[in-house]
Amino acid sequence: MTASEKLLATARQVATDEARALEALADSFDERFVEAANLVLAATGRIIISGIGKSGHIGRKIAATLASTGTPAYFVHPAEASHGDLGMLSKGDVVVAISNSGEAPELANLLAFTRRFDIPLIGLSSKPDSTLMAQADVQLQIPAMGEACGYGIVPSNSTTLTLAMGDALAIAIMKHRDFRPENFRDFHPGGKLGAQLSKVSDLMHGGDALPVVAAATPMSDALIEISQKGFGVSGVTDAEGNLLGIITDGDLRRHMDGLLQKQADAVMTKDPTTIAPEALAAEAVAIMNQRKITCLFVVDPAKGHRAEGLLHIHDCLRAGLG
Repeated sequence: MTASEKLLATARQVATDEARALEALADSFDERFVEAANLVLAATGRIIISGIGKSGHIGRKIAATLASTGTPAYFVHPAEASHGDLGMLSKGDVVVAISNSGEAPELANLLAFTRRFDIPLIGLSSKPDSTLMAQADVQLQIPAMGEACGYGIVPSNSTTLTLAMGDALAIAIMKHRDFRPENFRDFHPGGKLGAQLSKVSDLMHGGDALPVVAAATPMSDALIEISQKGFGVSGVTDAEGNLLGIITDGDLRRHMDGLLQKQADAVMTKDPTTIAPEALAAEAVAIMNQRKITCLFVVDPAKGHRAEGLLHIHDCLRAGLG
């Protein structure tokens, strides 16, 4: 076997070992997981995650995932906790302490503090008979699968399982609380994720920028509206502002003969495709791509068929959607 083949074989072995460990974790979930989730759901304060070494790195990610999915949480380093950060804990909080061995000495003061002040403690470890699990109110046990290195010295299977346990807890709680994409966006306003979770109402043009004309408007005036607003389109509304149709460049070409002697409702395309203001902008992009159009009028179903705004594909592209 060549050096390259050995590298690839090791990579596949590690991935296979961790996949098997995850399958074992999936089979291991029981009422203890439900008890842990209920403790978190009942917390009136925050969820405090703590761990040392690789467990600490995973703990930071678990805390971040909980916080971003509607469960206030933060990470407390156990060594710093012993030098004043225990003051960050209070009644109403729930502590999740992570240690694969369950014997990390750095956690001792944190565990003692939770016992002294009756703060619920969730232990996350692979060792059910460890000090951590003996102290914990609820034990989240990950399968003891060894490590993917084969020597038991490189945290791999254990850290993957710990991370998966944290993800399972965060997402189970998120779904229990009916935490939806629109809520998720409140915690992720920036970057690509923020763009993907933008609502139509965040990007649409409304008010005076909205190109609309009344049904009986002469086409000479409708053309001025289309030109001034700069979207190459105009909505046509009734007296209550309900959207009856739209006038596009294609409509103008189809009615070129005697165009200026016609009214807007004679030229418009009836019942155009619309979208609600609370819909995700990504959904609007999908509709525009599918129908090969460049804009959508925004209609709020709660207000009849009233034209609320206009979303152009360029607005979506500028926001990072495509």
